[in-house]
Parts: sequence; C-alpha cells; structure tokens
Amino acid sequence: MTNPSEKTILVVDDESDVRRFLSMALEDAGFNVVAASDGFEALEKVKESVPDLISLDLVMPKRSGAKFYHDLQQNKQWSKIPIIIVTGHARDELGKTDMEELTMSGPGIYLEKPVKPDNYVAAVRKMLGMPTEEVEPDFSSVQNELKELIDEADPEVLQKLMNALKQAKKNS
Repeated sequence: MTNPSEKTILVVDDESDVRRFLSMALEDAGFNVVAASDGFEALEKVKESVPDLISLDLVMPKRSGAKFYHDLQQNKQWSKIPIIIVTGHARDELGKTDMEELTMSGPGIYLEKPVKPDNYVAAVRKMLGMPTEEVEPDFSSVQNELKELIDEADPEVLQKLMNALKQAKKNS
C-alpha cells in the first residue's frame, strides 16, 4: 500500500493564505508538498521534479491554471499527472469558460472554495488511487449550485420551491 510520504503534491494557487491552507492539510496527512503562486512558477517546479499530483487554481495572474494545464499537455510525461482543480470561480465569469473546457478535456475532479481539509485530502487520495477514510459530505458545492439556480429562477418556481422546503421541514 502506498504511503502519503511517498507522494509529492504540487499546490498551485495565487492566494498565499489558500496555498498555505491546502499545503498544511496535505502535510498533516503525510504528503510532501511543493507550492507555486502561478502557472509560470508551477511549470518551473514541474521541470525541477515531476509531482505525483497537481492541485490547481484556475484564475491566477501572470499564467492561469487553464494555460498551465495546456502547457502540461504538450509534454507526454507531464500530461499524465493527475490534476484536481480547486477554484472559487467554477461558475462565475472569471473561470466558467476555463472550467467547462477543462472538465470536458481533462481533470476529472474539481472542488469549489472554500474546501474542507478532510474532503480535499480525500479527493487527493482518491485521485492517487489510495484508500480514503469516510469524510463528512461537503455540501458547499450543492449550496452554491442552488444559489445560482435560485438567482436565475422565476418567482413562480421560487414559490413552489419554498413551499416544498417548508413541507419537507414539517415532515422531518
């Protein structure tokens, strides 16, 4: 069985506090972590030593996550690196187009910020084919999707939804 200490994860995020948070979650789980603040720095890190997995933010200055992903696809060895997208822009104008393009062509897992450390580590372990522990489901992506649908819904649909939720609450 593979031990986390045998795996190196490259965490790419332009926000230093998010980069530290994600890195600490992985380090606490026993993984080796290398960090980069944009796609250019990440590419240099990959050239130095190919990681076992990349945790990638989409929207970054200098070199976006999507452009970095396309850089990786140009190299036969790098194109096989598993990638988890961790973004706060999956559904907004900043990242929606890149997100749709990437999920159609490549990375299979994406997490929306804010992400819970246990869910993040579980996703990394899953992508690496390692056993995962049961973690509490993260409903933040469901909540975000519901908020988006509510914002776009017409008043009649909203009224029906509210009535259904009230009824469900009474029955529980």
